[in-house]
Amino acid sequence: MPNAKALLDKIQNRTATVAVIGLGYVGLPLILGFADAGFPVLGLDVDTKKIDSIRAGQSYIKHITSEAIAAATAKGKFETSASLADVAKADAIIICLPTPLTKQRDPDLSYITNTAKAITPYIKRGQLVVLESTTWPGTTREVMIPILEQSGLQSGTDFFAAFSPEREDPGNKNFNTRSIPKVVGGDGADATKLADALYASFIDKTVVVSTPDTAEAVKLTENIFRSINIALVNELKVIYDAMGIDVWEVINAAATKPFGFMPFYPGPGLGGHCIPIDPFYLTWKAREYELNTRFIELAGEIIATMPRYVISKLAEALDTRFKKGLSGANILLLGMAYKKNVDDMRETPTFKIVDLLEARGAVTAYHDPFVPVVPMTREHPQYAGRTSVPLTADALKTYDAVVIVTDHDDVDYALVSKHAKLVVDTRNMMAGFDQTNVVKA
Repeated sequence: MPNAKALLDKIQNRTATVAVIGLGYVGLPLILGFADAGFPVLGLDVDTKKIDSIRAGQSYIKHITSEAIAAATAKGKFETSASLADVAKADAIIICLPTPLTKQRDPDLSYITNTAKAITPYIKRGQLVVLESTTWPGTTREVMIPILEQSGLQSGTDFFAAFSPEREDPGNKNFNTRSIPKVVGGDGADATKLADALYASFIDKTVVVSTPDTAEAVKLTENIFRSINIALVNELKVIYDAMGIDVWEVINAAATKPFGFMPFYPGPGLGGHCIPIDPFYLTWKAREYELNTRFIELAGEIIATMPRYVISKLAEALDTRFKKGLSGANILLLGMAYKKNVDDMRETPTFKIVDLLEARGAVTAYHDPFVPVVPMTREHPQYAGRTSVPLTADALKTYDAVVIVTDHDDVDYALVSKHAKLVVDTRNMMAGFDQTNVVKA
């Protein structure tokens, strides 16, 4: 097909302009990868602060260096814009936008649908459009393509559409955008070939599947697997704790088996944009086929109880050790980010723990070297502007308890062990210290 052949030639000689819509934790490293590979790139985001930061050569994501952004812009092929009309300049368009849940735990595709509608007037023949946002199987074909076809162009003949799930793991030192295999499924053979060629231009390995629906299902399966296993070890944590058994010791010993076991670890709840949200996209879609997703929903129920479990362990320890209740207690939370060594706060369990503590009259503060100030968030605007407090010996002595929520490496746990009156440890970070003042939760 002439349109496909022309685009493939441009991809192979790296003259195709690649536009990425959404310059967050997924989109920014992706566009930097294409820029490093020599493609002309166009970064699009309605957040003008991100655009301004990139133009100034400054990173706004902790694990992405300003040097990487400056190097990309120095090539002279990196443009940024807040106008989605600029997709008309691109040969390939990649959409990396959030797919949250509503309060009723139904999929919220508004970011995708609104963006698809916004770019439809500017779609042109020969373009490739790839969706990376995690969603239910069928979204690319049933939602995105019909919107784009309102331009009068047809998928598979005039333009080409594909789905390739993001697999970013912010802060992971062992894997990055280039080294993580990329799954690709196109709407037809030409779309699949084009999307595969585009990503293979800088990613070490691509994995081609038969349809966009399959690629969408791959991403959900990965995250459902993690969600169910994390829920399992959290349930085991509660059971073993009642028996006086340390679940961390159990898991570490079980992990020595060289086959048939994969270690997962408990915590105070789940965070991030993937694990707490993505499984319920399949739950929602399964209802269309009159099917239930019992494992998925049970895992969600177990994980949702973990913040309350942490609070119960804290309340019990305060009462047993100091004859003190939560009302009026001064509590320091170590960690605001949802995972270690990143500044990502999406779906962080810390917010839920703060909600529960303050509802019971506790006074809370937090320390997080990666989150100096809590930004405005859609889900928890009431906490915007709170600042990380210094972690000092004198400060630690003023708190009735310290709760370790996030296992950042850059925290002086020896200082915490020495000066905190009580430490509620949800991440096993105090394992190497005196346990006199430690309660595992």
